[in-house]
Amino acid sequence: MSIENLSSNKSFGGWHKQYSHYSETLNCSMRFAIYLPPQASKGQKVPAVYWLSGLTCTDENFMQKAGAHRLAAELGVAIIAPDTSPRGDDVADDDGYDLGKGAGFYVNATQEPWSRHYRMYDYVLDELPALIESMFPVSDQRSISGHSMGGHGALVLAMRNPERFQSVSAFSPISNPVNCPWGKKAFAAYLGKDTASWAEYDASLLMQKASKFVPARVDQGEADNFLAEQLKPEMLEVAAKQSGYPLELNRHEGYDHSYYFIASYIEEHLRFHAKHLNR
Repeated sequence: MSIENLSSNKSFGGWHKQYSHYSETLNCSMRFAIYLPPQASKGQKVPAVYWLSGLTCTDENFMQKAGAHRLAAELGVAIIAPDTSPRGDDVADDDGYDLGKGAGFYVNATQEPWSRHYRMYDYVLDELPALIESMFPVSDQRSISGHSMGGHGALVLAMRNPERFQSVSAFSPISNPVNCPWGKKAFAAYLGKDTASWAEYDASLLMQKASKFVPARVDQGEADNFLAEQLKPEMLEVAAKQSGYPLELNRHEGYDHSYYFIASYIEEHLRFHAKHLNR
C-alpha cells in the first residue's frame, strides 16, 4: 500500500495528519485524517477510535471542530477519520445533499450506478484498519464512534462485528433508517427496492435481535431539529429492552445537531472508549 501525506500539524504533543491513498474497495482515491497522540512517537502502539462523520461532511469536520485532540493525547488514543463517501470525477453523484458524494451511509451498495464505488461498509471495516495498522504505530484494539449518518454507521458496524470493536458510541445517530426519509432515500438507491436487505443496516433492528454485545453509548440533543422525523432514538431504547443490550442513552436539554453538541460531550465519549480499550 502507498499513501501520500497531504498535511501535518503538531497538536497537544501529538500529530494530526491527512493522507490520500487509492482504495481497492472503493475504486477511487480516498482521503483520511489521523491524530497520533504523543505516546505513538515513543515506539508504542496505541489503540484507536474510528470516527464516522455525517451527511455533507469530510475527514476534516471532526478533527477541526470537536476539540478531541487534547483528551486523545492524555488518554494515548489515536483517532482515525475517513471521508464520508467515495470521491472523484467518475464517481456517481446526485443533486441532493443526502445521496451520493458526502452521503455514503456506510453501506455496500448493490445497485447501479452506485455499486462500483459505494462500499463504505467494507472500507471502514477492513481496508482502512488494515492500512492504518500496517503504516502507523496503531494496534488492532479498536472502538468506533460517529455523528448522525456516521452514528448510524458506527452502531451498525459494531453490532454486526462485535469481535472487531471494544466499544461503540454515537452522537445523534440515524437510529432507525428503514423508517425515516433519509434512510429510505439512501437505501432505495444503494440497496434496491427489496427492503429485506435494508435491515442489515438498521441499528434498531440489529440491536433488537443482538446476542453478542458491544458496550454502547448514545447522546442525543433534545433541541435537534431532526430528532422526531429522522433520528428516532426511542427505537434504540425499545430494541435494547428487548435484547438486553448494554445501551446507555443520554438526552440533553437545549442541544442541537451541531458540533457545539459534539464538542460539549466528546470528553465523556473518549473516556468511555479508553476504559474499554485499556481493559
